[in-house]
Amino acid sequence: MQKAVDAHGDIVTRDVPGTGLSVEVRSGEAEALLVHVVRRFHYEVDALDRDEPGALVGWVPPASVRDSRRPESNQASGTAVVIRPGSYPAGARGAFTAGQLLVLRDILADTEGVVRWGGDDRRPYEGLFYLDVEPGDARLARVAATVRAWAETPSAGAGVVPDVTAPARRRKAARFA
Repeated sequence: MQKAVDAHGDIVTRDVPGTGLSVEVRSGEAEALLVHVVRRFHYEVDALDRDEPGALVGWVPPASVRDSRRPESNQASGTAVVIRPGSYPAGARGAFTAGQLLVLRDILADTEGVVRWGGDDRRPYEGLFYLDVEPGDARLARVAATVRAWAETPSAGAGVVPDVTAPARRRKAARFA
């Protein structure tokens, strides 16, 4: 595991377009998917303020991980982000409205099950989003390529607010809930 960010390795600082924020993540597929999730969260669930301390936390030093069995330990590999850890703390549930949950499900459907939401875990962590596939899983590269294509296509991807109540989108979201 890497012990530093931007140290000529795979853990890099990336801007999250449209938010004024940056996050430390694993470059490549993880970066594409997690940045997409954060952008959609910002645009459609609850806007993140770049002046808000700790609004977005990505990579953490491996030595800071207390329990490697917990999903948030994925931060040490750059494959997880936590949005507002102080507002959506580990162990708490119920921070989102029904409408926000509908959008969260739609965001997860964009990632076709590759990204998991900590709010679905037995011990909830509603601010946590992490990769839920093994390195090399074919879905990881495929879904990341789709998200990258959306980012380069006008009227596609994060920033284009979809109708999350459309039947086709609801069916897709239900598959990944």
